[in-house]
Amino acid sequence: MNFNTEPTLDQIDDYTHTESKEKRWTIRGIIAGILIVGGVYSYLVIHSEMPSDYIGTAENPGIGVKLH
Repeated sequence: MNFNTEPTLDQIDDYTHTESKEKRWTIRGIIAGILIVGGVYSYLVIHSEMPSDYIGTAENPGIGVKLH
């Protein structure tokens, strides 16, 4: 019995630079999609109205907080 079913490097398409055009376009599409989603998410985070995390006032600045 031959239990060694793992392919060698010469049998892998990516290693020998013989991958199909479809596979190349799929990888490029995934990378482009990730970049687009990341850009949209970054834009929304930067331009969203978020309240300040500061809790306190000028009279009661909180624990260990000094206002100048």
